[in-house]
Amino acid sequence: MPNLFSISHRMQTRSITTKPSLARRSAIHGASFLIVIAFLPFAARSQADTPKPVVVQPGAPGAPTKKLPSSTKASLPPASPADVEFMQVMILHHAQAVEMTAMIPTHTGRKDLRSLGARISSSQSDEIKFMKRWLATRGESSAREMSAMPGMDMPREKMALMPGMLTPEQMQALRQAKDSDFDRLFLTGMIQHHQGALTMVKDLFDTAGAGQDAELFDFATDVDSGQRAEIRIMETMLKNEMPEENK
Repeated sequence: MPNLFSISHRMQTRSITTKPSLARRSAIHGASFLIVIAFLPFAARSQADTPKPVVVQPGAPGAPTKKLPSSTKASLPPASPADVEFMQVMILHHAQAVEMTAMIPTHTGRKDLRSLGARISSSQSDEIKFMKRWLATRGESSAREMSAMPGMDMPREKMALMPGMLTPEQMQALRQAKDSDFDRLFLTGMIQHHQGALTMVKDLFDTAGAGQDAELFDFATDVDSGQRAEIRIMETMLKNEMPEENK
């Protein structure tokens, strides 16, 4: 018959070997805590040692660079007065083109003219938004605000100074025309309008110190190339519209 004392002793021994003692568990937790505590100063030192960004201002040719405070903020160079005027006036110029294209759906059923009008309206509306942002970024007023400025309360006189702008009489004739008459007036009027924009771009680049801003330069050259291409399209459409004896 098994010895009860031996069985009890073996059970106690197995229990002791399978479960860590309270003292051992305390030692393990204590070691882990010490490791975490020891790591904290190292982490703090690592964050403190992270270098702050350095702002460097390039010097003139042959001159050393200059370190600026990390709080330094970049600023745009001052805009040329000619650049500002170009953008302000071109907003008004584009606005008339958008007004002209808005007449197309109710004045003609010609599909190619409708397609062209949608293209002009979309591109020039987006360009108006760009020009307003460009002006606002530089603290300048937009064309809408110009009408409230002294000396700017006569839009007809202001528009008369812009190359290619249709006169009020031309705009009224366009509103009253329908179908083929509208097509002819629209195409001749928009060609005139686009040619005026090309003149404005040329005048900008002919002005000393103007057109040097990178964004404005890209915009003006895009206007020039885009409107030249549209003029060629409209001239072809106009020829197709004319009777054979007038070609």
